[in-house]
Amino acid sequence: MGLRERKKTETRAALAAAALRLALEKGADTVRVDEIAEAANVSPRTYNNYFASREHAIVAGITASRALAVASALRSRPASEPLVESIIAAFAEQYREPPSEALALITSSPSLREAYLDSVSSMEPPIAEVIAARLGTDALGAEVLAAAVSAAARVAVQRWVDLRPSGLVVVSEASVDDCLREAIGHLAPALR
Repeated sequence: MGLRERKKTETRAALAAAALRLALEKGADTVRVDEIAEAANVSPRTYNNYFASREHAIVAGITASRALAVASALRSRPASEPLVESIIAAFAEQYREPPSEALALITSSPSLREAYLDSVSSMEPPIAEVIAARLGTDALGAEVLAAAVSAAARVAVQRWVDLRPSGLVVVSEASVDDCLREAIGHLAPALR
């Protein structure tokens, strides 16, 4: 990675960390873009180059490294293991921790919850690479399968951490592994 790319990555990480920290301190609805930018030592205009909304910045504070971690975990799985099992294990590794204060914050706000669930799609490109390599499919086929995996993971996480109309966050008695196994399991025939 060149200096410019490294600087962009560092700026994005600083903005995401500042957004999450401020949201936890002040509440997600009261954090302003200019406060996030100031906390990260950048201008509001620079902030807008990285995030479309404060919700996306707050969510990025939690999910920033998740896509890379899922891809890394997926690549490290044995090639002899069925791909669907590798995918389930890689995703479960990232969601195994019990809900934290940050996750409770995100699931308590409809706009943050939507941004959080949408963040699962950031995992699609690295998953598509692994699917293409493991199955020998073309790029389009791998991208379609990665999008399906992303959607299944989003549904599984949504079911695992359920936001009730009362605002109460309920974590399913089923493990996140079980939720992921059930949702992604529906894709098993396509991932053979």
